[in-house]
Amino acid sequence: MASTVTRPGYGQLLRTRGAWTFLLPGFAARQPFAMLTLSIVLLVQHTTGSYGVAGAVAAVTGVAMALFAPYSGRLADRYGQRAVLLPGVLVHAASGLTLTVLALANAPLWALFLAAVPTGASVPQVGPMVRARWAVRLKDTPLMSTAAAFESVTDELTFVLGPLVATALCTAVDPAAGLVTEAALTLVGGLLFAAQKSTQPLVGGAGGVDGADGGHARVEHVSALRVPGVRVLIVVFLGIGSVFGGMQVSLAAFTESIGEPGLNGVLYGVFAAGNMISGLACGAIAWKVTPQRRLLVGYTALAVTASGLWAAHSVLVLAGLGLLVGMCIAPAIVTGYTLVEDLVPAGARTEAFTWLTGAVALGQAGAVTVAGQLEDRVRDGAGFLVPMGGTVLALAVLVTLRSRLATRSPSRTVARGVGHRAPATVD
Repeated sequence: MASTVTRPGYGQLLRTRGAWTFLLPGFAARQPFAMLTLSIVLLVQHTTGSYGVAGAVAAVTGVAMALFAPYSGRLADRYGQRAVLLPGVLVHAASGLTLTVLALANAPLWALFLAAVPTGASVPQVGPMVRARWAVRLKDTPLMSTAAAFESVTDELTFVLGPLVATALCTAVDPAAGLVTEAALTLVGGLLFAAQKSTQPLVGGAGGVDGADGGHARVEHVSALRVPGVRVLIVVFLGIGSVFGGMQVSLAAFTESIGEPGLNGVLYGVFAAGNMISGLACGAIAWKVTPQRRLLVGYTALAVTASGLWAAHSVLVLAGLGLLVGMCIAPAIVTGYTLVEDLVPAGARTEAFTWLTGAVALGQAGAVTVAGQLEDRVRDGAGFLVPMGGTVLALAVLVTLRSRLATRSPSRTVARGVGHRAPATVD
């Protein structure tokens, strides 16, 4: 059972010295991620007339991100966040603009796929980097759980704003405006975040931040993928990605079918708002239930609510179901990241965070592809079957392998949860 001590509040968290120096630029740098997939779908669908083609191009971007994100996290652990971010944001902006030009020029599909690979591979992993900075600032304090919830809420806020901004730009300004803005925001936000060197974790296994004392023992670099619990969490987050991807394509197709494409961003915003609201609640509650049990119960609720989306045929019903689905996602995400603190050695934690982020992107990519094909070839609303299938399959894996999420022997040099962690450095 979890501790009954009242969890420190968000106010105390935000008063952490130096926090705002990386929070504000970190928010700006991660905002474009929530715009990327939808901006690609809306642009390519406009130029080709096919949600299937649009979903396929967006899927290539997501797969590339999923494959390269863990390596980006590993490089950040070893060489520093700034060393990874600076070239990454430059490549991402250039490749995103190249993809835009090719789409507007009605380039062949292979050319769009070719440009989509570096666009996805270079997506800056700002969320995991911010979490790593919190881990340095807050190690061995009860505020780490609050920070995990706060970061999940921040992620969801970007998914409230991102689709709204992307839809508004692509429908009211120009179909290419969403992707162009995404590239510009990534470049500016990423450079600003990289400039915050004072809060960047030290490299080479040293604990603390640049300019801080790295007096703790060195932690050996090991792959987070070697931890069995991380592999289970990857499947769980793949299912979460299937919800994001399936909702993006299916909501866009639904609103277009009723002649109200501008409602797409509103409906997706309602879904993401539910996510954000429940995320705030997760951070404010002093849980007495173990994170393993919370994940199992919360994910069951997610699978049940996602299974009803395909039957919704009105804006109000779809908005209500979307709100419920969103409210079930945040607890799963918050609990997953909390379990990383319990299961993963400090020297591999950034990599573990990026594996989960990459799993969401991969699940989203597969969902975008399948949902696009279903919307094109079956009927309106068929794409909503994808969130149902993804979450149900992931739940089956979670139930079967839930024992691998158990905290291991205290003799290991791993994070043991808030207030129960052996001294170890975080890099």
